[in-house]
Amino acid sequence: MLTEFGYRTLLSGAIGSVTQALRECEPAWAAGLTAPAVLPLIGHLVEFTVHFLRGTPRLGISVAVSISFTIISTLFNLYAMRRGVLVVGDRAGSLLQDLAEMPQLILGFVTLDAWARRRLD
Repeated sequence: MLTEFGYRTLLSGAIGSVTQALRECEPAWAAGLTAPAVLPLIGHLVEFTVHFLRGTPRLGISVAVSISFTIISTLFNLYAMRRGVLVVGDRAGSLLQDLAEMPQLILGFVTLDAWARRRLD
């Protein structure tokens, strides 16, 4: 757990910054394909290396599960950031404002509202 905490603390900020930069990319579908492919690749190369060096048992299955979770969470973060939530900087809301948006964001993400709206427009 300490190993995970140590490298994730550094890596999460960097990955979050890249995700925030990708939120403004156009077309949106390109960012939607790039973010869940490239960001997990970078993060999980680091993860695999760190855990390999530490001798983590059942490394293959643990990294595979982690990759699956990261792809979904990266897509959600990109979805939220394209709507101005979970961002930092001049256009950022407060943490409380972001948390208040979560139920609606989760519902929209799970029901694929962005995809549906684009198909209907």
